[in-house]
Amino acid sequence: MASSEPVRAAVIGGSGFYQMEGLGDVETLHIDTPFGPTSDAIVAGTLDGQRVAFLPRHGAGHRILPGELPARANIWALKSLGVEQIISVSAVGSLREDIEPLHMVVPDQLIDRTRGRPSTFFGEGMVAHIGFAEPFCDALRGVVADSTREAEATVHSGGTLVVIEGPAFSTKAESFLYRQWGADIIGMTALPEARLAREAEICFAILACSTDYDCWHETHEVVTADMIVANLLKNVEVSRRAVRLALQRLPSPRECSCQDALKDAIVTSLDIVPEETKRRLAPIIGKYVTAGVGG
Repeated sequence: MASSEPVRAAVIGGSGFYQMEGLGDVETLHIDTPFGPTSDAIVAGTLDGQRVAFLPRHGAGHRILPGELPARANIWALKSLGVEQIISVSAVGSLREDIEPLHMVVPDQLIDRTRGRPSTFFGEGMVAHIGFAEPFCDALRGVVADSTREAEATVHSGGTLVVIEGPAFSTKAESFLYRQWGADIIGMTALPEARLAREAEICFAILACSTDYDCWHETHEVVTADMIVANLLKNVEVSRRAVRLALQRLPSPRECSCQDALKDAIVTSLDIVPEETKRRLAPIIGKYVTAGVGG
């Protein structure tokens, strides 16, 4: 079932951020997707005069491993609702002294250290190569960073997020290596979310909550799941304030290149794409199939 009213913005909540407060006229949406069920039901409601969707990334009760997340189903479902902009909230470890636990980061780059996660909507007779040099929407990043600053959090705008497979945390050798690479924070869930959002032409930005110093820091205790959850819960209220402010300030209409990410990316002639693939990808490629794009 899909909402009768378009939803232009969505929030994906990570560890500790399991619900969006303040929503009115709430609908609970169970959306069938070609990629299986979403992490949980999508909650759509009205917040400050606009329709917003919320999805708990790990499901109610935090029951889904990072490597098991149905990212394709989640992004496909949000796209089918009309979502154009996603703010993703997640816990991260810090790889830099100045990014202290309880600080917030709005990263601008990614390093992919995941393995075996389905990371594209395409295949099965259709090829597309999106540009991903700048993996986050710069306009949305700016809104999120400014809103988080206004919510009275310490914010680091920019930085590289290295995404590991998990679910185990890093070894010390890995943690030191990522620091040598120039990475600033470390997490487990930004990919393939960010890549799929780009394929779906959705603006995507992350509000990353620093919870620990990973395992590289000599004078801080080794990271544990309890530590992460405890520190993230301390930041839940400021995260909610920041996200709510950001949702009020989303660029409208969008002027960024995210909205046309597939324009020059589809390389398969549409007349040879299997009809089943076209149906499966209808929310993603619909405007191009109509326009006959694909060379």
